Amino acid sequence: MTIAADLHTLTGAYAAHALGESERQAFERHLAQCPACAQEVREFTATLARLGAAEAVVPPAELKARVLAGIGTVRQLAPASAEPDQDGPAGHRGGRAARQWPKLALAASVALAAALGGLAYQQHDEAEQARSRTAALQQEQARFGALLTAPDARTSTATAGSGVGTVVWSESLGRAGFLASGLPALPADRTYQVWFNDAGTMRPAGLLPASNGSLLLEGPIDGAAGIGVTVEPAGGSAHPTAAPMMLLGFT
Repeated sequence: MTIAADLHTLTGAYAAHALGESERQAFERHLAQCPACAQEVREFTATLARLGAAEAVVPPAELKARVLAGIGTVRQLAPASAEPDQDGPAGHRGGRAARQWPKLALAASVALAAALGGLAYQQHDEAEQARSRTAALQQEQARFGALLTAPDARTSTATAGSGVGTVVWSESLGRAGFLASGLPALPADRTYQVWFNDAGTMRPAGLLPASNGSLLLEGPIDGAAGIGVTVEPAGGSAHPTAAPMMLLGFT
């Protein structure tokens, strides 16, 4: 950053708290004198807030009850006793119980190992799936972050009833993303589909995972005038089957 004009490109990075200390201080001095940058920062801040709200996950209401119930079923070990077993004959501490203990212990160990083996396999499989989902989510969020902090990143927002949609795009990256918040919930056989608007011809750009969420659009901007959002059958459509409920332009 060597000239004041460079400061105009830092609005997205500033809103995302991605500037170093010296850059942040220089930009804040510039921000106090630049209404255009102040407006862009407000827009990016609102967009980031919607992104956070869209990706937030509310813990199940029964989680606390399950945890507390589980604690109550965990058996505490009795304190170890130093007293010898007096039930058996003299010279044979423990008697028959002592002789049977190895067999019982072995049987219990085999049963426990089998149960734990199945449980461990199930938990390992679930953990692998969770790790894969987490890695994919982190990768998309990183790409979304790069889009938001691009020097030429821009946003446009529209509403549909109580829902809000925001498109973020960068001509230098040739990519765009979409954030939805508060869109009406759809039945299981319907989904929200996003399209690039190529001068009136709609090009598929991806399916929203939910009525609240974010989507890094599939494919390049490639001269598109904007995007549209339609309600389609589950799995999406090759072409829109209904008029767009929301249109946003790249202006």
